[in-house]
Amino acid sequence: MPFAHPVIATLLASQLTNLSGIDIVILALYFVMVLFIGFYVKGGTNTSEEFFLAGREMTAWIAGLSFVSANLGSLELMGWAGSAYQYGILATHWYWIGAIPAMLFLGIVMMPFYYISKTHSVPGYLQLRFGEGARGLAAISFGFMTILMSGVNMYAMAVVMQTVLGWNITFSIWIGAITVAIYVMLGGLRSAIINEVLQFVLIWAGAALIPILGLIEAGGWTNLKAQIAHNVGSNDYTHLWSTLGTFKGNPMGIHWTGIVFGLGAIVSFGYWTTDFLVVQRVLSAKDLRAAKMAPVIGAAFKMAVPLIVIVPGLLALAVLKNPDGSLMHLVPGDVARATGQHAYDEVLPLMLIRYCGPGLLGLGITALVAGFMSGMAGNVSAFSTVWTYDIYGAYIKKDAPDKHYVSMGRWSTVIGMLVSIGTAYLVARAGSIMDYVQALFSFFISPLFGTVILGMLWKRATKQGGFWGLLAGTVSSIAMFTYVELGGKAALAHIALSPDAQPMAENMYRALWSWMICVIVTVVVSLMTKPKPDSELDGLVYGATVIPHDGARTLFQKPIFWAGVVSVVFIGLNILFW
Repeated sequence: MPFAHPVIATLLASQLTNLSGIDIVILALYFVMVLFIGFYVKGGTNTSEEFFLAGREMTAWIAGLSFVSANLGSLELMGWAGSAYQYGILATHWYWIGAIPAMLFLGIVMMPFYYISKTHSVPGYLQLRFGEGARGLAAISFGFMTILMSGVNMYAMAVVMQTVLGWNITFSIWIGAITVAIYVMLGGLRSAIINEVLQFVLIWAGAALIPILGLIEAGGWTNLKAQIAHNVGSNDYTHLWSTLGTFKGNPMGIHWTGIVFGLGAIVSFGYWTTDFLVVQRVLSAKDLRAAKMAPVIGAAFKMAVPLIVIVPGLLALAVLKNPDGSLMHLVPGDVARATGQHAYDEVLPLMLIRYCGPGLLGLGITALVAGFMSGMAGNVSAFSTVWTYDIYGAYIKKDAPDKHYVSMGRWSTVIGMLVSIGTAYLVARAGSIMDYVQALFSFFISPLFGTVILGMLWKRATKQGGFWGLLAGTVSSIAMFTYVELGGKAALAHIALSPDAQPMAENMYRALWSWMICVIVTVVVSLMTKPKPDSELDGLVYGATVIPHDGARTLFQKPIFWAGVVSVVFIGLNILFW
């Protein structure tokens, strides 16, 4: 078991390839560049506003690219490529219906409240709307989740290094963690954002090689679909919507209600509108119009990401071969560790080795490393902000000098990264990265979205309702997960509405039920308690707030116009791949 090996070793007998000299130079230059950026911007992060929110001076394009890049870590590159192999084109739903509507909603509807309230975090908004109880619960839950998510990125990067180069898991985890900790500790959010934009470019430059070369080998999209149908014995893997009429008609064992309501309405909106990892990037925008445009710009780029993530997973079903020429069959992670086979989550590095020679392999590996570091940096910078403002500053040391909080932000970055190293090994116990991650979202993000959306749209929601609703939703989600783990198929049929459901389907329905429980408890408790007067809700709730003009004067400057353009393209893509 490499996870238990304490020695820092760099080569194992199982490595699949060797990097050439030019590959090593490309990878080394990337590490030097990200560290240089951290040292370069350190002088501009002396205040808490500069360290935690990049001075609120980012343009819409920079904030938008950072917004989507912060999410373009191992979740995208490793997790969803593996899920595309496991579940087929259904994985694309997490990019389209599972992202685009929510991103547009954040920009047009929710950003005015986040931005004009000048909050440093989503728990900070809850404190203004529902008081300290809701803020504390959300901050602790979010801090716990970001640490676990940072561990996901560390583990995924280590898997790539082990699969491609044979590097020891522990060695790879520490190299990535130390690098990210240094540049985030030095430059705060400003350093993270600049690196995320760089990483976005590198990811596309490296990862785009696989779908281009793969589709050429497969003979185009039509031939690829035919090969997949022949290899897996079904054409269910290449239809986006038409197989969702029954639970048994698709590889995920999910009904369209789980995709539309569990994913599209709850998990997606919960993640993109309340997960401070991504919201923090938009809060760095220089003005309200830039803050509204950033998610719209991010949504436009998000629609294209399946090309470099989902397509490689589908290609693997058709063209990935063993050395003897037979079709390679990948298995869940826990099975792979027991049998020595390759796991779902190794799809992307396996495809990278298949198509990339010297130079290109270095660029591809650098693209993957950039994605993992982007995810790590996003989580650790978000953790640092929430810990410093919503836990340490709120409950441990109030009214300290601003310089003290900046110092605490730097130290919490290091401590958060060290704890993340421990959580990286938890991911090894999961069947796939994305099953693990979506379970976390159903625990923490879905109930939080219920609380935030009621707080913004319903004046009658009270402090007590917000706290008890959030608590009930979080506890119920964890309880449902435990129930299925202990109860097997019978429990699964109760939560996911079918014994044929796969883990991903169960996550979607669990998220939906926990959101509903949160909303019901919030409404019932709020109706039994006294609400705040409208005068105390200004800047926090629709109906009690005058929304300032965002400065857009022409049609082409209006965020709502570009949101409409993105929506039309989004609908067209869903019809095209129906």
